[in-house]
Amino acid sequence: MTPVKKGILERLNTGEVVIGDGGFVFALEKRGYVKAGPWTPEASVTHPEAVRQLHREFLRAGSNVMQTFTFYASDDKLENRGNVLQFTGQQINEAACDLAREVAGEGDALVAGGVSQTPSYLSCKSEDEVKAVFKKQMDVFVKKNVDFLIAEYFEHVEEAEWAVHVLKMSGKPVATSLCIGPDGDLNGVSPGDCAVRLVKAGAQIVGVNCHFDPMTCVKTVKLMKEGVERAGLKAHYMVQPLAYHTPDCNRQGFIDLPEFPFALEPRVVTRWDVQKYAREAYNAGIRYIGGCCGFEPYHIRAVAEELAPERGFLPAASEKHGMWGSGLDMHTKPWVRARARRDYWEKLKPASGRPLCPSISTPDSWGVTKGHADLMQQKEATSEEQLKQLFKKAEAND
Repeated sequence: MTPVKKGILERLNTGEVVIGDGGFVFALEKRGYVKAGPWTPEASVTHPEAVRQLHREFLRAGSNVMQTFTFYASDDKLENRGNVLQFTGQQINEAACDLAREVAGEGDALVAGGVSQTPSYLSCKSEDEVKAVFKKQMDVFVKKNVDFLIAEYFEHVEEAEWAVHVLKMSGKPVATSLCIGPDGDLNGVSPGDCAVRLVKAGAQIVGVNCHFDPMTCVKTVKLMKEGVERAGLKAHYMVQPLAYHTPDCNRQGFIDLPEFPFALEPRVVTRWDVQKYAREAYNAGIRYIGGCCGFEPYHIRAVAEELAPERGFLPAASEKHGMWGSGLDMHTKPWVRARARRDYWEKLKPASGRPLCPSISTPDSWGVTKGHADLMQQKEATSEEQLKQLFKKAEAND
């Protein structure tokens, strides 16, 4: 008889480290299965083998959670700005649940059904209309009996609260993750106040994902934790950052960087950066630690290796990786064998190899958010005239 897996709250309540997965959207875009722009997850239906393989790589790297590939899988996003609705949200969400459950069954992993921010909210639709979008996804997750739910990638805490209200109806544990930095959400609500509102709405796990680099995200979750504790409330904390350095970002995060999304590679964090991040997150009291856009399986393996003393074991993928470069002692070149030590990699300051490029950028700062005309969404493709107006605005802001 297959043993019953401990649930997400059982694990966190005992102080167990839960390792999330990495970034599906960016990883599958690079592999040719997701279109940049809409960033929608039709691949769960059209190329299930690609999604399944990425799940398996994260599981092998140490992930305890197989998050359904349902980012932007709401009907209003699947049919937005000319994106053709080839499959319904229900079809995509069901396929994604099946893939996540299949791979989770190959190890000690849970399945998390995920919802994210919606075009409906940005277009100022009513609370009931936005909640109806979340409920359609939640109904699939309940039907497929996922282990818990995640409301992730929210720029406005208000919309995240609405998502929590809906997801709590499932009776399953709810985690909520905002894509904010230390300055708070796009309406200026502080991280601490955001966290308090989410906990009061019913989220048992709160934190941040995406938009900012690992250390910035840890700093933000610390602020959330302080706010929750000041309010006399209790919660568990999660962090799933970008795998890119973002010291030059403003409140909007990496979306405003001129390199987004096709020239971010020079900013990629190393596996050693990730080990430092994992330790910093753990020391801050965060027990759900994973990654978002840019996080590949080797990054998640770095989290699992750094926290192996606390977890009591290494992930399967460490069979092919010497800790702190120790496997380099087998290299043919003596100067490379000399790098088979922790001290070398901890002290290394990696060069970019781009002598004519700046070390930081000047982010775009259009300052638009919910309610602004430029953020009103539409089913129709962006017109030539609309693009011309945006090009003019971009030139004026340069």
